[in-house]
Amino acid sequence: MDFENYLKATGTALKLSRGDHVFRQGGKGDALYWVKQGILKAYYVSEDGREQVESFLSTSNIIGSLTAVYAGGQNSFSLVCLEDTQLVRFSFSDMRSLAADNRLIADRMTDLLLSLAMKKERREYEFLCLSAEERYRLFLERQPKLVSKITQQDIALYLGITPVALSRIKKRMQVE
Repeated sequence: MDFENYLKATGTALKLSRGDHVFRQGGKGDALYWVKQGILKAYYVSEDGREQVESFLSTSNIIGSLTAVYAGGQNSFSLVCLEDTQLVRFSFSDMRSLAADNRLIADRMTDLLLSLAMKKERREYEFLCLSAEERYRLFLERQPKLVSKITQQDIALYLGITPVALSRIKKRMQVE
């Protein structure tokens, strides 16, 4: 069985509306989600209530809190729909068990985890080594279709800057 057939056989289809949370930071999680259609925002909230956007997800992405599904902890972040969304919910532990006997599933699982690790590594590099303007340019280059579908506030939070700083960056870029 390949991954797509695994999802069809064991996954649960979910239809969520804009503003619905798939899960919340601090809650219990036991599943991963494959994005069939829609846009979602993964974000953290600090103890003082400040929000920081970790990522935006769209069609064919897979998301879930590994801290919750693998380590049995709580969701380390929240996931909210930015537009009407269709997801397929599936059990990480069931997939992991199946991977022990199914090379296709094991390979797909390895690919998913390596992809996630590389995405995290790239994001870490960008925050540590690039300016906010450079991060914004990369965001525009990598996700041009998303720019018109998400708020400037969310883009600023993703870049780790204020909306005012984002406006200044955009103004400088128009002059160039």
